[in-house]
Amino acid sequence: MTDPTAERRRGRLVPAALALLLLSGCAGESPAQPTAPSSAVSAAPTTTAPSPAPAPSTPAPADAPAPEVLPPVLPASAPVSVRIPAVGASSELLHLGLRPDGSLEVPPTHPGAPASWYTSSPTPGERGPAILLGHVNATDGGPGVFAGLRGLAPGDTVEIVRADGSTAVFVVDRGEQYAKDAFPTRAVYGNTAGAELRLITCDGYDPATGLFDDNYVVYATLAA
Repeated sequence: MTDPTAERRRGRLVPAALALLLLSGCAGESPAQPTAPSSAVSAAPTTTAPSPAPAPSTPAPADAPAPEVLPPVLPASAPVSVRIPAVGASSELLHLGLRPDGSLEVPPTHPGAPASWYTSSPTPGERGPAILLGHVNATDGGPGVFAGLRGLAPGDTVEIVRADGSTAVFVVDRGEQYAKDAFPTRAVYGNTAGAELRLITCDGYDPATGLFDDNYVVYATLAA
């Protein structure tokens, strides 16, 4: 699977939505006019100075745009397990990160191997995309924990039990197949305005090589 580390670390430095602080300057005052002495002795006739022209009115500042309202999210809490009712899948969740060489750790492939949460992604329910990884098959040729991802349809739900006792429920938006050598890292791992979920497994099995050439990604959004 494609290593998302660089993108996620850059993404962590850039909030999902930037709040712009608009500074409106005060209108400048007209320069003070010199004041004539209260009395003056002069051989010339006294004349009345013309009144200064009124200063042009300053237009009222335009209303500042309303701040962007972001979708509600949950506080951070590590995921414990995942359940996908529509395809009958459920799994405890491992917590995996990166190998010493910088590549992404993946769950074991033995029968019954659990799915995993990628620890450099947000916890499920936090703002941003939480990443869950699971195999499509097992080493004995049987199905893996995410074998049924292609059976998910928009509107299906994914339930994540969290360490704080809460359950984050996500609604499936779509599924996409990507070649591993053209994986859209930013689209999958990049910042999002709300709490989202990505379920990732292998796809595109090539019988000639015995390898999977693609990944399949399910996109889901935290239920309101």
